[in-house]
Amino acid sequence: MNNLRFGSCPKGTTTIRVLICACFVCVQGFDSLLQLPQSAPARIRPSSKRVLVVGDFGAKGDGLSNDTQAFKEAWEMACSFRGRTRIVIPAGYNFLVHPVDFGGPCKSKVTLDISGTIVAPEDPAAWKGLNHRKWLYFHGVKHLTVEGGGTVNGRGWLWWAQSCKINKTNPCRNAPTAITFHKCKDLKVENLKVVCGQKMHVAFTNCLRVMTFNLIVTSPAVSPNTDGIHISASHGVKIKDSVVRTDDCISIVSNSSRIKIRNIACGPGHGISIGSLGKSNSSSLVRDVMVDGAFLSNTDNGVRIKTWQGGGGNATNITFQNIFMENVSNPIIIDQYYCDAHVPCANQTSAVKVENISFRRIKGTSATEEAIKFACSDDLPCKGLYLEDVQLLSLTGGTTRSFCWQAYGSSRGLVHPSPCFSCSEGFIKEKVPSHLLQFF
Repeated sequence: MNNLRFGSCPKGTTTIRVLICACFVCVQGFDSLLQLPQSAPARIRPSSKRVLVVGDFGAKGDGLSNDTQAFKEAWEMACSFRGRTRIVIPAGYNFLVHPVDFGGPCKSKVTLDISGTIVAPEDPAAWKGLNHRKWLYFHGVKHLTVEGGGTVNGRGWLWWAQSCKINKTNPCRNAPTAITFHKCKDLKVENLKVVCGQKMHVAFTNCLRVMTFNLIVTSPAVSPNTDGIHISASHGVKIKDSVVRTDDCISIVSNSSRIKIRNIACGPGHGISIGSLGKSNSSSLVRDVMVDGAFLSNTDNGVRIKTWQGGGGNATNITFQNIFMENVSNPIIIDQYYCDAHVPCANQTSAVKVENISFRRIKGTSATEEAIKFACSDDLPCKGLYLEDVQLLSLTGGTTRSFCWQAYGSSRGLVHPSPCFSCSEGFIKEKVPSHLLQFF
């Protein structure tokens, strides 16, 4: 590892201990990420901005009393005002909140200042008769800011215990996403810890123009399907300067575009994923994604695109660059035969089209001999793949290798392990009309 260089890595890292789920977890990442500032009250004129404290609506903050109604009333009042409104969840308190909707449209631009801790009910029975996919659900809100340096704790261990991923004899059931933002526009989420999500931690669905930074999102390695940040059918999303230690650190699916991810510490878990796409013969479009600057450690996958057979649509114009990996299995992988099912998936000819995918300046150690894998569709081969300045060495000092199936592209600079597609032949094949390919 001494011969590896990674120019875009942060200059300083640190280790802190964060209390999560009644256990201590060491978090390594960027110094700027790990100290989430408590929001200071701004000097404001009462006529232009209102501050509402949930305690004034009856919230106890003792971790035992149900504070849901107080939160709902504070939200409804804030949403009804004109101008800017801040809802304060003060530090030093634990607010037990049951599943709740925070709906728009609002007349005001609302800031939710989470300086304290919001905890979910431990018992899944609290969702009886309610939507099992939701806990804190924000929808149809414009110009919402969620900040404060506090913690949202899903306390998801009982949900994990009954998951079919943990015990295959259990039926597969839905579980809540800790925080969902649905159909929100001009959204900002910053300086927040989200821990022990029941399933996903933070989800953006059908959102437009999202800024997310300085998040710490964590769950124990044993927690199943607890994606850290999930992006679906959303556009113009920026995520930066965050630590994510969950299942898929970041997952991007179904009809999302203009996604920019920068300076992310990820692991353990399943890495950064595009997909899965095309499940149940569905069509998806993911395009214009940039992952620039990440440290992945002890993950089952590194940077990954995964699609099901039988799907349709495109995954295109995607770049992964300036990434350092430590003890990562499958560091670079495109898998168009993804199958997360109890029985083998049937072979199908249709597929999500994967093209114009770049991997630049990716260095580190692989826990698997196969460090680069491009397993592409027979009927829709991967095209426009590009490797530049890739160095993936064996963690144990052995060899690493590449695997290609129906993968066409080119490379530049030092690439190790050696690319398995021919630079010149792959490029020519992409340009030659199909009726002339018989001569190759």
